[in-house]
Amino acid sequence: MFASENPEESGSPRRLPAGRKADLAKYISDAGEVTVAELAERFDVSTDTIRRDLDRLDADGLVLRTHGGAVSLTSVPRVDTGLDLRLRFHALAKDSIAAAAARLVDDNSVIMINAGTTTLALARQLSEHRGLTVATNSLLIPGEMSPDVYRGMYVFGGSVHPSDQKTIGAVSFQASSGAIEMDVQCDLVLLGVGAVSIEAGYSTSNLEEAAMMGEMMERASRVAILADSSKFGRRLFAQISELGRADYFVTDAEPPEELGNALRGAGVQVIVSPATAQQ
Repeated sequence: MFASENPEESGSPRRLPAGRKADLAKYISDAGEVTVAELAERFDVSTDTIRRDLDRLDADGLVLRTHGGAVSLTSVPRVDTGLDLRLRFHALAKDSIAAAAARLVDDNSVIMINAGTTTLALARQLSEHRGLTVATNSLLIPGEMSPDVYRGMYVFGGSVHPSDQKTIGAVSFQASSGAIEMDVQCDLVLLGVGAVSIEAGYSTSNLEEAAMMGEMMERASRVAILADSSKFGRRLFAQISELGRADYFVTDAEPPEELGNALRGAGVQVIVSPATAQQ
């Protein structure tokens, strides 16, 4: 279907032909996730050629390269997708959501933030805040926030999940070794969720994590849910809460009419912050 191309013979830097570039990008976008072998057969070229093509498309920001293939930028990451790859999914949308969510945070307040790629973007957006007390189950967020931002940074204990750089356990702390657990409260909790639907409310794939996020909600005066538009109309294994448990729903696009009506009908303020290339 395409003329063969051998950069080693030409001696010039390899460029992906415009026709194949467009066809490959469209095919991957339609399929969502593909393998090198599948593409080599589909486009009648060698697997080495496809690997170089995918590297080029990844460098151009058109697809996300994975081990053995590629995924579309607009696809929904699988539950087992690695953190390094999930950080690149819907990156502009997450940055936009994070910027809007940061405006909900008051200086000198106490906040809880769960582990996730959208909330990691939020942590970076809090650079101009001061006097915060932050509690999180993310192992990455403390390193993303300058000490100038917070007066106290606390990480919840529990089981460590290295692939996601997070802990899952009780929403509590001990003042010293052997001491009883101390009750903690916050002004605002900001939670990134994996799915949102009318029927299931907010949900995630891990039962223990859902319980932890629900407990964070119970300890907060205000609740903000952060979710990009790829999460609309989906439901995952474990429900965190019904829609009305949140005070704010921060997203990058107007939810579908039924979902939007359900959120607003439940008293949730929907904050839409569209992603732009400048953010």
